[in-house]
Amino acid sequence: MKAIKILLTIALTYFIGLSGTAQKTMLLSKGTVHVGNGKVINQGLIGIKGNKIILVDNALTHNLDPTLWDTIIDLKGLDVYPGFFAPNSKLGLTEIDAVRATRDFREVGTYNPHVRSLTAYNAESEIIGTVKTNGVLYTQATPEGGIISGTSSIMSLNAWNWEDAVIKKDDGIHLNWPSTAVGGNWNSSSPTKKSNDNYSSRLKEIRAFFEAALSYSETKDLFDPRFEAMRELFKGEKRLYIHADEMRALLDIIDFQRELEIKFPVIIGGYDAYKVADQLNAYNIPVMIKGGHTLPSNEDDPIDLPYRLPYLLKEAGVLFCIQNSGRMETMNTRNIPFLAGTAMAYGLTEEEAISAISLNTAKILGIEKLAGSIEEGKLATLFVNKGTPLDMRSNNLILGMVNGAFIDLTNVQTKLYDKYKSKYENEK
Repeated sequence: MKAIKILLTIALTYFIGLSGTAQKTMLLSKGTVHVGNGKVINQGLIGIKGNKIILVDNALTHNLDPTLWDTIIDLKGLDVYPGFFAPNSKLGLTEIDAVRATRDFREVGTYNPHVRSLTAYNAESEIIGTVKTNGVLYTQATPEGGIISGTSSIMSLNAWNWEDAVIKKDDGIHLNWPSTAVGGNWNSSSPTKKSNDNYSSRLKEIRAFFEAALSYSETKDLFDPRFEAMRELFKGEKRLYIHADEMRALLDIIDFQRELEIKFPVIIGGYDAYKVADQLNAYNIPVMIKGGHTLPSNEDDPIDLPYRLPYLLKEAGVLFCIQNSGRMETMNTRNIPFLAGTAMAYGLTEEEAISAISLNTAKILGIEKLAGSIEEGKLATLFVNKGTPLDMRSNNLILGMVNGAFIDLTNVQTKLYDKYKSKYENEK
């Protein structure tokens, strides 16, 4: 293992030295390539030029000419994975949840489609470093609060600033659908769930706003910043991310998007999505499902239902990905690969679990031509691992790359580990 690290360090140092000259080429050779689309290439070759992948092939069948490459790194015995995604995330928008001054993911007001997370994104967040070391290399910076929270953007996790980080700006608007039930939570005054008496009135209010926005999109005589942000939604240039879980809400959402002709709706949460899979498939509505490290939502649910949801959606043919919204989600972003590992333990194959946090996410976000898998023409965002990144017991990320540039794998946690490790070693 030490020899591998020395070899990679030498190659990395050499390639960084070349980075000042444009369009240098590099070949990652003979690693096991997990493409992200379900395919695995043993002894794979990955050719990189600039920030793009220009070659993906099998070393056993490819007629390799070493003179075509400025740098060749031998990865025999190691595994290569596409960069993982953290969709629906406050990563980069908050640093310490308990400190109000570091929280920049919520604005006052109820309907804020014009509020953009893009310019609030902090590329220098200390938390980002702890996430990259587990292979999470992209995030969807997502606002919260109100009925319409605002507009998210897709960012890479290796950048100088938000301008440098953006992969797709203003990718979609986030709508918090009203809950059809109230109570039943540990912090609720009602120990059991009951119908939400305000659900119908809230739904009428949302529909009225969208109908007004639709009418506005058909005229050029007025200017309203809220409705202006909605214009691209009705053109199909933005997605509508609808946060909802209950079956009745999901059925109402299907009717809502059909009647208003929303071209790219996405469900975020979707706890009951497996119950309405046929309807979701009929209208091509994908789901960003919450990772399974949680308790069931209903008293009569099987105890393992949150763990089996990815498998149930896969069996039903619903396009889905895994996200980790909830309490302490920002710092727990690093655990997204392990959420996929749990889904693997409850029915998904290893490659299906990898797709659930890579290519599937890219498809749902609409950037599958740029990212999400290790394929020719896509951005060179990937990482090399000794072991599997889906299991915290064997996860050992050796090198990472974002848009063709190697990334620093140290962070505040690794620095503290090394600091105190040396302290106690010196005391022996």
